[in-house]
Amino acid sequence: MTLEVRTPDALDALESESIHIFREVAGEFDRPVILFSGGKDSTLLVHLAVKAFAPAPVPFPLLHVDTGHNYPEVIDFRDRLADRLGLRLVVAHVQDWVDDGRVSERPDGTRNPLQTVPLLDTINENRFDAVFGGGRRDEERARAKERIISLRDAFGRWDPRMQRPELWNLYNGRHAAGEHVRVFPISNWTELDVWRYIQRESVELPSIYYAHERPVFRREGMWLAEGPWGGPRGNETLVTKSVRYRTVGDGSCTGAVESTATTLDEVIAEVTASRLTERGATRADDRLSEAAMEDRKREGYF
Repeated sequence: MTLEVRTPDALDALESESIHIFREVAGEFDRPVILFSGGKDSTLLVHLAVKAFAPAPVPFPLLHVDTGHNYPEVIDFRDRLADRLGLRLVVAHVQDWVDDGRVSERPDGTRNPLQTVPLLDTINENRFDAVFGGGRRDEERARAKERIISLRDAFGRWDPRMQRPELWNLYNGRHAAGEHVRVFPISNWTELDVWRYIQRESVELPSIYYAHERPVFRREGMWLAEGPWGGPRGNETLVTKSVRYRTVGDGSCTGAVESTATTLDEVIAEVTASRLTERGATRADDRLSEAAMEDRKREGYF
Protein backbone atom coordinates (compact mmCIF):
# COMPACT_ATOMS: atom_id res chain seq x y z
CA MET A 1 0.00 0.00 0.00
CA THR A 2 1.36 3.41 -1.01
CA LEU A 3 0.85 6.29 1.40
CA GLU A 4 0.41 9.72 -0.14
CA VAL A 5 2.64 12.29 1.52
CA ARG A 6 1.52 15.90 1.19
CA THR A 7 4.28 18.49 0.97
CA PRO A 8 3.76 21.25 3.56
CA ASP A 9 2.82 24.57 1.96
CA ALA A 10 2.62 28.23 3.02
CA LEU A 11 -0.70 27.71 4.82
CA ASP A 12 0.82 24.87 6.84
CA ALA A 13 3.66 27.18 7.89
CA LEU A 14 1.24 29.92 8.94
CA GLU A 15 -0.92 27.43 10.85
CA SER A 16 2.13 26.02 12.62
CA GLU A 17 3.31 29.49 13.67
CA SER A 18 -0.14 30.42 15.02
CA ILE A 19 -0.50 27.18 16.97
CA HIS A 20 2.98 27.67 18.44
CA ILE A 21 1.96 31.18 19.62
CA PHE A 22 -1.21 29.86 21.27
CA ARG A 23 0.72 27.19 23.13
CA GLU A 24 3.48 29.59 24.20
CA VAL A 25 0.98 32.03 25.67
CA ALA A 26 -0.98 29.27 27.40
CA GLY A 27 2.24 28.16 29.07
CA GLU A 28 3.45 31.63 30.10
CA PHE A 29 0.29 33.48 31.15
CA ASP A 30 -2.30 32.83 33.84
CA ARG A 31 -5.52 34.26 32.36
CA PRO A 32 -5.56 34.53 28.56
CA VAL A 33 -8.73 35.38 26.63
CA ILE A 34 -9.65 35.44 22.92
CA LEU A 35 -11.34 38.55 21.53
CA PHE A 36 -14.22 37.11 19.54
CA SER A 37 -16.71 39.11 17.48
CA GLY A 38 -18.00 36.39 15.17
CA GLY A 39 -16.02 37.84 12.27
CA LYS A 40 -13.83 35.76 9.99
CA ASP A 41 -10.50 36.58 11.68
CA SER A 42 -11.68 35.90 15.23
CA THR A 43 -13.44 32.74 14.03
CA LEU A 44 -10.12 31.66 12.51
CA LEU A 45 -8.46 32.31 15.89
CA VAL A 46 -10.92 30.02 17.63
CA HIS A 47 -10.42 27.32 14.98
CA LEU A 48 -6.63 27.50 15.45
CA ALA A 49 -6.98 27.44 19.25
CA VAL A 50 -9.10 24.30 19.01
CA LYS A 51 -6.39 22.64 16.89
CA ALA A 52 -3.65 23.86 19.24
CA PHE A 53 -5.09 22.12 22.30
CA ALA A 54 -7.06 19.16 20.89
CA PRO A 55 -8.21 16.79 22.19
CA ALA A 56 -8.37 18.94 25.33
CA PRO A 57 -10.77 21.91 25.31
CA VAL A 58 -9.55 25.44 24.63
CA PRO A 59 -8.24 26.56 28.07
CA PHE A 60 -9.51 30.14 28.02
CA PRO A 61 -12.76 32.03 27.38
CA LEU A 62 -13.99 34.29 24.59
CA LEU A 63 -14.59 38.03 25.03
CA HIS A 64 -16.81 40.18 22.83
CA VAL A 65 -17.23 43.93 23.25
CA ASP A 66 -20.74 44.26 21.84
CA THR A 67 -21.56 47.74 20.53
CA GLY A 68 -25.25 46.90 20.26
CA HIS A 69 -24.97 47.88 16.59
CA ASN A 70 -23.96 44.46 15.29
CA TYR A 71 -25.61 42.47 12.54
CA PRO A 72 -28.07 39.87 13.92
CA GLU A 73 -26.58 37.12 11.75
CA VAL A 74 -23.19 37.67 13.37
CA ILE A 75 -24.47 37.68 16.96
CA ASP A 76 -26.42 34.48 16.29
CA PHE A 77 -23.30 32.86 14.83
CA ARG A 78 -21.20 34.03 17.82
CA ASP A 79 -23.57 32.43 20.31
CA ARG A 80 -23.92 29.19 18.36
CA LEU A 81 -20.16 28.74 18.00
CA ALA A 82 -19.47 29.34 21.70
CA ASP A 83 -22.25 26.92 22.64
CA ARG A 84 -21.10 24.24 20.18
CA LEU A 85 -17.52 24.33 21.49
CA GLY A 86 -18.54 24.66 25.14
CA LEU A 87 -16.57 27.88 25.58
CA ARG A 88 -17.39 30.54 28.17
CA LEU A 89 -18.41 33.75 26.41
CA VAL A 90 -17.88 37.04 28.24
CA VAL A 91 -19.86 39.89 26.66
CA ALA A 92 -19.22 43.53 27.52
CA HIS A 93 -22.25 45.49 26.32
CA VAL A 94 -21.33 49.05 25.34
CA GLN A 95 -24.94 50.03 26.13
CA ASP A 96 -24.25 49.35 29.84
CA TRP A 97 -21.41 51.88 29.79
CA VAL A 98 -23.61 54.40 27.96
CA ASP A 99 -26.45 53.92 30.45
CA ASP A 100 -24.32 54.61 33.51
CA GLY A 101 -22.40 57.50 31.93
CA ARG A 102 -18.96 55.93 31.65
CA VAL A 103 -19.03 56.65 27.89
CA SER A 104 -21.16 59.03 25.84
CA GLU A 105 -22.82 58.54 22.49
CA ARG A 106 -21.09 60.23 19.56
CA PRO A 107 -22.92 62.73 17.31
CA ASP A 108 -22.20 60.56 14.26
CA GLY A 109 -23.86 57.52 15.88
CA THR A 110 -20.89 55.18 15.55
CA ARG A 111 -19.98 53.13 18.59
CA ASN A 112 -16.72 51.61 17.38
CA PRO A 113 -14.58 54.19 19.26
CA LEU A 114 -16.71 53.58 22.37
CA GLN A 115 -15.43 50.01 22.70
CA THR A 116 -12.10 50.99 24.28
CA VAL A 117 -13.34 51.77 27.81
CA PRO A 118 -15.56 48.65 28.09
CA LEU A 119 -12.68 46.54 26.78
CA LEU A 120 -10.16 47.87 29.30
CA ASP A 121 -12.65 47.71 32.17
CA THR A 122 -13.49 44.08 31.36
CA ILE A 123 -9.81 43.13 31.07
CA ASN A 124 -9.15 44.66 34.50
CA GLU A 125 -12.25 43.17 36.15
CA ASN A 126 -11.38 39.67 34.94
CA ARG A 127 -7.61 40.11 35.41
CA PHE A 128 -6.93 38.93 31.85
CA ASP A 129 -3.16 39.14 31.29
CA ALA A 130 -2.97 38.06 27.63
CA VAL A 131 -5.63 39.09 25.10
CA PHE A 132 -5.62 37.32 21.73
CA GLY A 133 -6.76 39.44 18.78
CA GLY A 134 -7.27 38.77 15.08
CA GLY A 135 -5.31 41.78 13.82
CA ARG A 136 -3.17 41.25 10.72
CA ARG A 137 -0.31 43.40 9.45
CA ASP A 138 -1.75 43.69 5.96
CA GLU A 139 -4.95 45.37 7.17
CA GLU A 140 -3.77 48.84 8.15
CA ARG A 141 -0.57 50.83 8.76
CA ALA A 142 -0.88 50.97 12.55
CA ARG A 143 -1.43 47.21 12.72
CA ALA A 144 1.67 46.72 10.59
CA LYS A 145 3.68 48.22 13.47
CA GLU A 146 2.45 45.64 15.97
CA ARG A 147 4.61 42.86 17.31
CA ILE A 148 3.01 39.44 17.71
CA ILE A 149 3.15 39.94 21.49
CA SER A 150 2.43 43.62 22.15
CA LEU A 151 2.83 45.12 25.62
CA ARG A 152 0.12 47.38 27.04
CA ASP A 153 0.82 49.56 30.09
CA ALA A 154 -1.24 49.68 33.29
CA PHE A 155 -3.73 51.99 31.53
CA GLY A 156 -4.07 49.66 28.52
CA ARG A 157 -2.17 52.04 26.25
CA TRP A 158 0.07 51.06 23.35
CA ASP A 159 3.33 52.86 22.59
CA PRO A 160 4.92 51.80 19.26
CA ARG A 161 8.31 53.06 20.48
CA MET A 162 8.28 50.52 23.31
CA GLN A 163 7.76 47.47 21.13
CA ARG A 164 10.20 44.67 21.84
CA PRO A 165 12.29 42.91 19.19
CA GLU A 166 11.01 39.49 18.15
CA LEU A 167 13.77 37.36 16.70
CA TRP A 168 12.86 34.12 14.94
CA ASN A 169 10.08 32.57 17.03
CA LEU A 170 11.16 33.98 20.41
CA TYR A 171 8.46 36.05 22.12
CA ASN A 172 8.88 38.21 25.23
CA GLY A 173 5.77 38.14 27.38
CA ARG A 174 7.30 39.73 30.47
CA HIS A 175 5.04 42.34 32.03
CA ALA A 176 4.66 44.13 35.35
CA ALA A 177 1.66 43.90 37.66
CA GLY A 178 -1.29 45.74 36.12
CA GLU A 179 0.09 45.47 32.58
CA HIS A 180 -1.10 43.00 29.99
CA VAL A 181 -0.20 41.95 26.46
CA ARG A 182 -2.17 41.73 23.25
CA VAL A 183 -1.28 38.69 21.17
CA PHE A 184 -1.78 38.45 17.39
CA PRO A 185 -1.34 34.83 16.23
CA ILE A 186 -2.39 35.57 12.63
CA SER A 187 -0.35 38.77 12.32
CA ASN A 188 1.59 37.38 9.35
CA TRP A 189 -1.48 36.16 7.45
CA THR A 190 -3.04 38.08 4.57
CA GLU A 191 -6.73 38.33 3.79
CA LEU A 192 -6.19 35.87 0.94
CA ASP A 193 -4.40 33.44 3.28
CA VAL A 194 -7.38 33.61 5.64
CA TRP A 195 -9.87 32.79 2.91
CA ARG A 196 -7.76 29.98 1.45
CA TYR A 197 -7.37 28.43 4.88
CA ILE A 198 -11.10 28.77 5.60
CA GLN A 199 -11.74 26.91 2.36
CA ARG A 200 -9.20 24.19 3.12
CA GLU A 201 -10.46 23.65 6.68
CA SER A 202 -14.18 24.07 5.89
CA VAL A 203 -14.51 26.76 8.57
CA GLU A 204 -18.09 27.98 9.00
CA LEU A 205 -18.64 31.76 8.85
CA PRO A 206 -21.64 34.08 9.27
CA SER A 207 -23.77 34.23 6.14
CA ILE A 208 -23.10 37.95 5.55
CA TYR A 209 -19.61 37.12 4.24
CA TYR A 210 -21.29 35.72 1.12
CA ALA A 211 -23.38 37.60 -1.44
CA HIS A 212 -27.01 38.20 -0.51
CA GLU A 213 -29.75 40.73 -1.21
CA ARG A 214 -29.86 43.60 1.31
CA PRO A 215 -31.37 47.11 1.43
CA VAL A 216 -28.44 49.55 1.59
CA PHE A 217 -27.79 53.25 1.11
CA ARG A 218 -24.75 55.15 -0.16
CA ARG A 219 -22.73 57.30 2.25
CA GLU A 220 -19.18 58.58 1.72
CA GLY A 221 -18.53 56.02 -0.99
CA MET A 222 -19.75 53.01 0.99
CA TRP A 223 -22.89 50.89 1.00
CA LEU A 224 -24.31 50.93 4.55
CA ALA A 225 -27.30 49.01 5.89
CA GLU A 226 -30.10 50.65 7.82
CA GLY A 227 -30.23 49.94 11.54
CA PRO A 228 -30.40 51.40 15.05
CA TRP A 229 -27.27 53.45 14.30
CA GLY A 230 -29.22 55.73 11.95
CA GLY A 231 -29.74 56.12 8.23
CA PRO A 232 -30.64 56.66 5.62
CA ARG A 233 -30.95 60.39 6.14
CA GLY A 234 -31.22 63.49 3.96
CA ASN A 235 -30.90 62.55 0.31
CA GLU A 236 -29.78 59.00 1.08
CA THR A 237 -32.09 56.41 -0.43
CA LEU A 238 -32.43 52.71 0.30
CA VAL A 239 -31.85 50.44 -2.67
CA THR A 240 -31.66 46.66 -2.75
CA LYS A 241 -28.26 45.35 -3.85
CA SER A 242 -26.48 42.04 -4.02
CA VAL A 243 -23.70 42.60 -1.46
CA ARG A 244 -21.40 40.85 0.94
CA TYR A 245 -19.18 41.97 3.83
CA ARG A 246 -15.40 41.69 3.82
CA THR A 247 -15.12 42.61 7.50
CA VAL A 248 -17.57 42.72 10.39
CA GLY A 249 -17.90 45.55 12.89
CA ASP A 250 -20.22 48.27 14.11
CA GLY A 251 -23.01 48.62 11.55
CA SER A 252 -22.69 52.41 11.51
CA CYS A 253 -19.23 52.31 9.95
CA THR A 254 -18.91 48.91 8.28
CA GLY A 255 -19.80 48.97 4.62
CA ALA A 256 -20.75 46.21 2.24
CA VAL A 257 -19.26 45.62 -1.21
CA GLU A 258 -21.31 44.86 -4.28
CA SER A 259 -20.80 41.19 -5.03
CA THR A 260 -22.30 38.07 -6.53
CA ALA A 261 -19.81 35.75 -4.77
CA THR A 262 -21.82 33.04 -3.03
CA THR A 263 -19.09 30.37 -2.87
CA LEU A 264 -15.60 30.28 -1.40
CA ASP A 265 -14.06 29.97 -4.86
CA GLU A 266 -15.87 33.14 -5.95
CA VAL A 267 -14.91 35.03 -2.76
CA ILE A 268 -11.26 34.04 -3.20
CA ALA A 269 -11.35 35.23 -6.81
CA GLU A 270 -12.73 38.60 -5.66
CA VAL A 271 -10.12 39.00 -2.92
CA THR A 272 -7.34 38.06 -5.34
CA ALA A 273 -8.43 40.79 -7.76
CA SER A 274 -8.95 43.48 -5.09
CA ARG A 275 -6.42 46.29 -4.68
CA LEU A 276 -7.81 47.49 -1.33
CA THR A 277 -7.63 45.77 2.05
CA GLU A 278 -10.96 44.95 3.64
CA ARG A 279 -10.60 47.79 6.16
CA GLY A 280 -9.54 50.26 3.49
CA ALA A 281 -12.56 49.38 1.38
CA THR A 282 -15.29 49.12 4.00
CA ARG A 283 -14.43 50.72 7.35
CA ALA A 284 -15.45 54.36 7.76
CA ASP A 285 -13.93 54.58 11.25
CA ASP A 286 -10.45 54.26 9.73
CA ARG A 287 -11.13 57.35 7.59
CA LEU A 288 -11.68 59.75 10.51
CA SER A 289 -8.04 60.88 10.22
CA GLU A 290 -4.71 59.78 8.73
CA ALA A 291 -3.81 58.13 12.04
CA ALA A 292 -7.28 57.09 13.22
CA MET A 293 -6.37 53.48 14.01
CA GLU A 294 -3.06 54.37 15.65
CA ASP A 295 -4.72 57.00 17.85
CA ARG A 296 -7.30 54.46 19.04
CA LYS A 297 -4.64 51.81 19.65
CA ARG A 298 -2.66 54.24 21.80
CA GLU A 299 -5.79 54.66 23.95
CA GLY A 300 -6.19 50.91 24.37
CA TYR A 301 -8.23 49.82 21.33
CA PHE A 302 -7.86 46.35 19.82
